[in-house]
Amino acid sequence: MLRKSIFTAVAALAVIMGAPPSAAWADSEQLSVEELTQQVEAMQAQMAVLMQRLEAMQQEGEDLREETTVLTEDMEDMDDRMMVAERHAVLDKVRFSGDFRTQVHSIQGSMIDRIDGINVQKDLVNTLFFFGATGAPPQTPDLSDVDSFIQANYDDYLYYLDNVVSFDFIQQQVGGLMEQNPDMANQLLQLLASQQDSFIEGYDHDNDIVYTSRLRFRTQADVAEDVVFDGRLSMYKVWGDSTGVQVFNGQPTSINWDGTTSNVPNSDILRVERAYFTWSDIADLPMYLSVGRRPSTGGVPLNFREDEPRGGTPIGSLFNYQFDGITWGYHLSDISTFRICYGLGYESEWGNGSEYFDSNNRLDDAWFIGAVWDVWDTDRMFVQLNAATAQDITDGFNGTVVIPFDPVSGQSAPAPAVIRYTPTDNIGDMNLAGVVVVRHDGPFDYFASLNYSESDPQNVTTPFGGLFADPFDTPDDEDGHMYYLGGRYNFPNGVTKLGLEFNHGSKYWFNFALAEDDFFAPKTSTRGDVWEVYLTHRIRDRFVMKLDYMYYDYDYSGSGWLLGAPKDVDDLNIHATPVYEDASKVMASFHARF
Repeated sequence: MLRKSIFTAVAALAVIMGAPPSAAWADSEQLSVEELTQQVEAMQAQMAVLMQRLEAMQQEGEDLREETTVLTEDMEDMDDRMMVAERHAVLDKVRFSGDFRTQVHSIQGSMIDRIDGINVQKDLVNTLFFFGATGAPPQTPDLSDVDSFIQANYDDYLYYLDNVVSFDFIQQQVGGLMEQNPDMANQLLQLLASQQDSFIEGYDHDNDIVYTSRLRFRTQADVAEDVVFDGRLSMYKVWGDSTGVQVFNGQPTSINWDGTTSNVPNSDILRVERAYFTWSDIADLPMYLSVGRRPSTGGVPLNFREDEPRGGTPIGSLFNYQFDGITWGYHLSDISTFRICYGLGYESEWGNGSEYFDSNNRLDDAWFIGAVWDVWDTDRMFVQLNAATAQDITDGFNGTVVIPFDPVSGQSAPAPAVIRYTPTDNIGDMNLAGVVVVRHDGPFDYFASLNYSESDPQNVTTPFGGLFADPFDTPDDEDGHMYYLGGRYNFPNGVTKLGLEFNHGSKYWFNFALAEDDFFAPKTSTRGDVWEVYLTHRIRDRFVMKLDYMYYDYDYSGSGWLLGAPKDVDDLNIHATPVYEDASKVMASFHARF
């Protein structure tokens, strides 16, 4: 057995050494045990050397695997670094910022005595029904004969409301009566206005406390060497209300217009307030082109009261409204820039059912063009001139609102419902011009702005009236003006500022300032006087506290409206909605900028 085992081992070693097994076996038969033992020992030594070589080769493999692993990790690390570098290279072209503001308001106001225009309209419609059926005017001072006739013929009355009554019908009937018998027409209108249920006594309106929150995100990006993008998203809401729709109350801010959704409390929806690109140095000249949703809110001098840089291109007291448009600008010098601006306020052919009307009844687009000239722009002084014309103005812009009454029939709405307000006609043109001068002298900042408006109406009226005219009147050319003065003192601590502002608007003054961020009503649209005093304090560089008091003293109704004739608030007149005689607002806010 021992000998067989030895022979087997020898054969195996021979295979390893490369010797044929048969030869090793033949030689082993002729050798003595001692010689064979020596050979085995020699083979064992060789085997040990081979094993050492194998171990060395295995170690080299392990080292190679470790080196490969390290190299792979290094390559992955380098790849990650390259991705980070590429990401930084991209992000370095994009800049993010934003702000969050919380405000608390307390509002008190006084409403004037008025004759309810909606009730007068209802009585007029009812009287026309009575007159058309009987051929005679009402015979009772309280219109009880008209009411009795309607009750006795209620089915015919409902058919009349649904199929006959329209603004054109009422206008034709009243116009015909005025031509045929003006005395009777005037007596009828006096009778309607004298109804006891049409008189509404003035009252005080108080909203002791209301909170708002506004969130804005701004993005700026370097698209190319001479092309940049600028955008801002905004959410602005009253606490406890995210409906996005208000009930119409006579204030222009109670309708959800396209140009006001980000600057008047709306809902918790984040909306595009601004989004535009600017292409500079065109043809190696100092001119630029900018296209998109324009930076047209918060212009000079309205930025003073917010302790913010200039927010919009045009004079803030002329234009404070979000619009889509184009600006071409030319840098006349390092301190002077001239711009031509074009914008669209109403697109007539999109989403307004124009396909259902013949070509003669379709509205034209409402658009404007203007010039903005920064005459002098230095650290110490700023002078700007604006001139613009708005063409084919419509009786309002697209928007959503809840109207609790039918403005044509005067009937109460069967239930509060959200409607899409759509313009019904082009009512005319409007020209505007203004100048603002700002000075910085030591701790004092002060400004003065003078503004002018001029109407050029079409002979068109609507249920809410024509351009500065009541529904059954013929519009005339009217002009208005507004001046705006203010000053601010910067305390030596460098973080506290105290400001005082005053503005006055005439009877026919109008500006496009529906998006002015005054919560209650745009102060620069006021036909009357507005006083404002405010204190801003930077608790931290980007954390600002503000206290503000505003007092509105109205001379005429319709501030901020193009429709309807302005009326003296001291006189008893017909008004479709409540009218303020005066109002005051106290506000406190915290503003975090990041």
